[in-house]
Amino acid sequence: MLAAAALAALASVLLAWRGLRGEPRRGARAALLVLRIVAAVAALFLLAEPALRVVQTTRVRNRLAVLVDRSRSMNFPVAPGGETRVAAAARFIAEGRPGLDALASEATVEGWGFARDAWPADLAALSRAEPATGGATDLLGALRSAAGGSGAPGRRLAGVLLLTDGADNGALASGLAGQARADLLGLGVPVNVVAVGVDAPRDLAVERVAVDDFAFVRSTVTVEATLRARGFGREEVRVLLQREGQVVAQATAKLEPGKETTVVPLSFAPDTTGTFVFTVSTPVLPGEAVAENNSRSFVLRVIRDRVRVLLVAGHPSWDERFLRGLLKQDPNVDLVSFFILRTTGDNPGPQDQLSLIPFPVAEIFGEQLRTFDAVIFLDFAYQPYRSLDIERFLPNLREYVRGGGAFAMVGGGQSFAQGHYAGTPVADILAVNPVEGLGETAEPFRPRLTAEGRRHPVTSLAPGEGANEAAWSALPPLPGLNFTAPLSAAEGARVLLEAPTLLSGGRPAPVVAVREVGKGRSLAVTTDGTWYWGFVAAGDGQGGRAHQKFWNGALRWLVRDPSLTPLQVSPDRPAVEPGEPIGFSVAVRGPDYGPAPGTVVEGSLLAEDGRTVGRAQARAGADGTARLEFPAAPPGAYRLQASAEVAGAPAERSAAAVAVRSSGAEDSDAAPRPELLRQIADATGGTFTELPRSGLPELRLREPEVVEIGRKRDEPLWDRWWYLAILAGALGGEWILRRRLGHW
Repeated sequence: MLAAAALAALASVLLAWRGLRGEPRRGARAALLVLRIVAAVAALFLLAEPALRVVQTTRVRNRLAVLVDRSRSMNFPVAPGGETRVAAAARFIAEGRPGLDALASEATVEGWGFARDAWPADLAALSRAEPATGGATDLLGALRSAAGGSGAPGRRLAGVLLLTDGADNGALASGLAGQARADLLGLGVPVNVVAVGVDAPRDLAVERVAVDDFAFVRSTVTVEATLRARGFGREEVRVLLQREGQVVAQATAKLEPGKETTVVPLSFAPDTTGTFVFTVSTPVLPGEAVAENNSRSFVLRVIRDRVRVLLVAGHPSWDERFLRGLLKQDPNVDLVSFFILRTTGDNPGPQDQLSLIPFPVAEIFGEQLRTFDAVIFLDFAYQPYRSLDIERFLPNLREYVRGGGAFAMVGGGQSFAQGHYAGTPVADILAVNPVEGLGETAEPFRPRLTAEGRRHPVTSLAPGEGANEAAWSALPPLPGLNFTAPLSAAEGARVLLEAPTLLSGGRPAPVVAVREVGKGRSLAVTTDGTWYWGFVAAGDGQGGRAHQKFWNGALRWLVRDPSLTPLQVSPDRPAVEPGEPIGFSVAVRGPDYGPAPGTVVEGSLLAEDGRTVGRAQARAGADGTARLEFPAAPPGAYRLQASAEVAGAPAERSAAAVAVRSSGAEDSDAAPRPELLRQIADATGGTFTELPRSGLPELRLREPEVVEIGRKRDEPLWDRWWYLAILAGALGGEWILRRRLGHW
């Protein structure tokens, strides 16, 4: 309706202007047109009935967050020889209290301390120069916490006053770019920065260590240590590489003025396998601000580059040919083999002359024996070689296995009882009992998995019990075996494959058996027909992979491949920050290599000198995993020794190494980062100031929010008598003027 009235008023003005085109006097035309316009506007005003709305409002005080860095880097001096950064920040807060109190009319002032996390703190606490203890700095996280508020729900953050040295270890550690910049700008508040710290103090640090995750035993590995030096002239420092307290390499680093980083290579050849803690360290030079960052520890796993195997065969055979060929083709195996090329029927001469070259018995079974990871006797009898005095070295073979070596005996006419091993030192380490008088048979049979063999890695041809049994059932029958008696589980032996149709002492004859012997392991294969699983199976269209899988699994188990250990120990982190607890996960597998829930796992945490610094015990859950945790320990190298007894079997043992760093990310670099802080202030629209300074700097804050707090009321503007008088006067004046001018 109001629009229609406006159109009518406009039309009346246009009509009046058109009707006055014949009036020769310009003044008269203008007066009549003005009166018509005034009348039209007054009529529209009265028709619209305008009113004035009165609303009671107030300005809501927003929040000003004062964030003070309480991480350990704030304990460094502001400048070399000066007060600490935390003391400078505390003094600034104390001197700026009057200025902060004056802002109370504009904003509610909140105090915050922060490091890795932020927490509310009153300004009085922040003005005390107490040592900072935070282990890391997260500037973006602290700003997010302040934006979330503490005790003033519903009030927006007007701005931030940030006091820090800028040594960030969180999202802004790599600079203000990408997602970190977007997250900062997303807070939508100006950050007013006061940078604490001017120059980096005099300091030498092991900044970084570059090394592969693993190394090969007896192979040279190079560790590259990056040193960072500030405030030094030309100096030479000695750099040491230690393995759990023992020096394994050293070098000299030359520090030069203006050159902040120096890379030092340290090379050594590890002499034993395992997981170890290594430490790169430098001496603490006079005047250094931080002594803790002069060393850095890391964990290195040393593995075999190649498994060294000694194969001794009594005569040529298909089994010998296939096994030797398999081991020679394996790039992970270093094979040394001896076997007889002729039989006694070829020549009635002495047996010790039937080899191609003289058999180095004293060297192989004496001084060189412990250089082998595994020894295999394949259809080999020692008695015919009495002139070589092999019998004298059989105790060496027994002690080799008990001390951690691996031994396997494979069947044939000169193995087990047929090789007259009953009652010898070798019988003490065999996985079966070579009872004298038990013969051999050439009757074909199909081996069958035992309960222990269904999950054991030696007899694992396919993943899953069902698939594994199906794989074994599909293999061709074997051509015969040596009869032996099984040992008891109490002797550490387990039969994995048996011959259900061939009985020994009223029980199925063992075909494949394994045994734990002291620290070593033993394997017995009572048949010389394992080559059937390769050649014959391939001829039947089943493929020849079973032979390779069986012997690969057997060799890995014999040499204690870490992935097959029944007790697997994994640290939460290979290197632990100072002050953090040390945690481990222990996976326990039973005799069948399945999870062993409910197993009690005991662990001891040992220091470099062998001293026990902690003990813990836990029970494995449904998945066979137990968790051990130890309190925070001093910096250094530590080794966890874990043990568990599963189903009455001898206790399994395993170990893992972990390093507790002498300095964390917060302590490794003492340099302030004012350039990062300036970028934060510029990006958010805040101000940037550096200490030392006196008084509170200019603070940029968002405008307070205006909100309605009372009732609204409308006061009419049109019901005044003079508005009607204006309308009447304009209309009357136009009528009178038109009559006098003769316009009707």
